[in-house]
Amino acid sequence: MSEPVVISKIEDSVAWLTLNRPDKRNALNDEVIAALDVALRRAESSEAVRVVVISGSGHDFCSGADLAALQKISQATVVENQEDARSLMELFQLIRRLRVPVIAAVRGRALAGGCGLATACDIVLASDSARFGYPEVKIGFVPAIVTTILRRNISEKRAFELVVRGDEIQAETAERIGLINRVFRDDVFEEEIKNYVRSFARVSKSAATLTKQLLYQIDGMAFDEALQTGADVNLIARLTEDCQQGIASFFNQE
Repeated sequence: MSEPVVISKIEDSVAWLTLNRPDKRNALNDEVIAALDVALRRAESSEAVRVVVISGSGHDFCSGADLAALQKISQATVVENQEDARSLMELFQLIRRLRVPVIAAVRGRALAGGCGLATACDIVLASDSARFGYPEVKIGFVPAIVTTILRRNISEKRAFELVVRGDEIQAETAERIGLINRVFRDDVFEEEIKNYVRSFARVSKSAATLTKQLLYQIDGMAFDEALQTGADVNLIARLTEDCQQGIASFFNQE
């Protein structure tokens, strides 16, 4: 029996999702995208899960579409290509709409669709030898779907340079331009990831959910509309059980 292309396990409050095609540098194809969709939805349905971590087995996080997927693109009809593009778009939408934070733990290369997958996550943590890039332009392709997310993460000029030149950048540079959140040393990367995600067990799940939803909801809103949305969420947060218990606990400590 073949191994799953995505290994999924829930430990305590963390859902660990691992791309499991190390011989293909964890390249994306229909099977991987579908398996990620299932694993993310399973994590979403678990009340115990407070954070999701996506990583890659072997040396790389994800190298983008595999050769078979590229061959399929070149031979597919317009309708088939549209459906293929939609599946990746819907995966990115799912990550953004998940109630809990989704973290990409990147070791090795995150390229093309793999870099897009990392960028689509709420937080990106990387080992210091990790490399990121959108080389699609070199084969006449466009990282069109992820550009929407990329443009919301970094400046217009940085985004333009990344997608038009197609260069790979080091983790240090990716952190400096705001593409990723933090860089950890290779030799302590796994332990640092565990330490980082452990902190989510100490925060309110409902507050984290409302914060994530608000952050993305106000994107593109006018100032007054965004303030009003924030006020509405403020009211909702006050009425949650977590907030009521948190306030009571605060006063009991006095």
